[in-house]
Amino acid sequence: MTITKAVILFVLAAVAEIGGAWLVWQAVREDKAWWWAALGVVALGAYGFIAALQPDANFGRVLAAYGGVFIAGSLTWGMIFDKFSPDRWDVTGALICLLGVSVIMFAPRPA
Repeated sequence: MTITKAVILFVLAAVAEIGGAWLVWQAVREDKAWWWAALGVVALGAYGFIAALQPDANFGRVLAAYGGVFIAGSLTWGMIFDKFSPDRWDVTGALICLLGVSVIMFAPRPA
């Protein structure tokens, strides 16, 4: 259950952070209304709270691992919302990052 909870929280954190950043980007770079940026700021704040709910109590470990989730999630977000087409190096890099996430978060550690 702990692994499942961690994965779900990583996905929710990615949606909040990447979605929030995307909303701000849309307001600033794509001339969307100001409230897009405001929604983005709220989503970015939510990301911080979601990340704090991780079962692992080590801030550095959680945020380091989340970096890999952020990379893969950003590419996925771009594919869905911006019609971005990652190349094989993007995909390879994202897979390496997700492997790193797994090692950092789920490797057995002494108690």
